[in-house]
Amino acid sequence: MSRYGQRTRVGQAVSNFGQPAAAAEAFAADFTLVAGGGGGGMNLGGGGGAGGYRSTGTEGSGGGGAAQSKFGVVKGASYAIVIGAGGAGSASGRGLNGSDSTFFGLTATGGGGGGSRNGGVAGQLGGSGGGGATDNYAAGAGTANQGFAGGQNAFGGGGGGAGEAGNTDGIGQGGDGLTSSLDSVARAGGGGAANNGVGGDGGGGTGSGAAGSPAAVAGTANTGGGGGSGSNSGSGGAAGGKGVLVIRYATSSGTITIGAGLTGSTTASGADTIATITDGSGNISWA
Repeated sequence: MSRYGQRTRVGQAVSNFGQPAAAAEAFAADFTLVAGGGGGGMNLGGGGGAGGYRSTGTEGSGGGGAAQSKFGVVKGASYAIVIGAGGAGSASGRGLNGSDSTFFGLTATGGGGGGSRNGGVAGQLGGSGGGGATDNYAAGAGTANQGFAGGQNAFGGGGGGAGEAGNTDGIGQGGDGLTSSLDSVARAGGGGAANNGVGGDGGGGTGSGAAGSPAAVAGTANTGGGGGSGSNSGSGGAAGGKGVLVIRYATSSGTITIGAGLTGSTTASGADTIATITDGSGNISWA
């Protein structure tokens, strides 16, 4: 409510007298927001879960969720952004969760760390859940409308992805992510379990070989992919990939400014501009 009791929309500018500002100052934009992926576990552990995936695109949000509502941009207003880092892989136990990404009051939850046979620790809850370790240790659950659960079985589980659960495509394989309709890039794939578990499409890292060679592969940067798991021969799990924010809007609507503390770029796509924020925390605005 405004101070005079008139309802206004979220993101709509308001004048000093509590009345809506001119409609020409606002426009709608699409976005895909992805959190950092979880790190892979150790000792025949599970793959890291992908970072949470929230999008206005036709692919919808992770975990089978519906598409988000478009973002209402008001020219001259500043909008805070945080791009979540990937969680570290473990050299002795369970992988760490990825960090959250935030934008326009929305949070994409960091991916769950993969479980470990050391101490029998389960995969962690996250945007997508971390995979369970060998010997059927529990996998982590995903977050509603962001991602799926990790896989669980006697041979280790892949991390969950935005598009499917771990182990869907085979034992130890990370769940596939989703391809953004904004820029046609696949993101938020789960990490693979030890013994060469394949990472999910969308940046999930492959698990290490049975003897620790090749080593586990990290989730791809700016996809929120989960890290691959380590074996039982001294090879640690790999880190999850950093998250990202993609914004698509009509170029004629305004000019974006990417503020201090953020790393990003813009590219033209037909009549639209695609802004991709790849790191940091700070503010963006349009003029």
